[in-house]
Amino acid sequence: MRYGEKEIKEFDVENMEIWPNDAKNDYIIKITLPEFMCCCPRSGYPDFATIYLEYMPDKFVVELKAIKLYINTFMYRNVSHEASINEIYNTLKDKLKPKWIKVVGDFNPRGNVHTVIECRSDMVVPK
Repeated sequence: MRYGEKEIKEFDVENMEIWPNDAKNDYIIKITLPEFMCCCPRSGYPDFATIYLEYMPDKFVVELKAIKLYINTFMYRNVSHEASINEIYNTLKDKLKPKWIKVVGDFNPRGNVHTVIECRSDMVVPK
């Protein structure tokens, strides 16, 4: 097993590395993860996406290698677009407890269908 495969396999989301946020100002962190992959739970075909993560930290920020490893744990999981983005959102919201967070999954078209899933902490139900 190669070292990257080993790191992904052994990654434990419960121990995801987070750091204290020592900044006195409010600010937004934007992270783009262009190589997201999961597998369709119905067909097993791979689904590819770019994940856009934005958040306003409170007391904690995520360590960048930790977010990369976490995202890569989805690589061979059979999980829907909706479930994967909601899981990422909930995990980061629970771990970081940010003042505000948004996670967007922009999935590559497959079968002539393009899907964008967005979860955000200030979501308002449209009327």
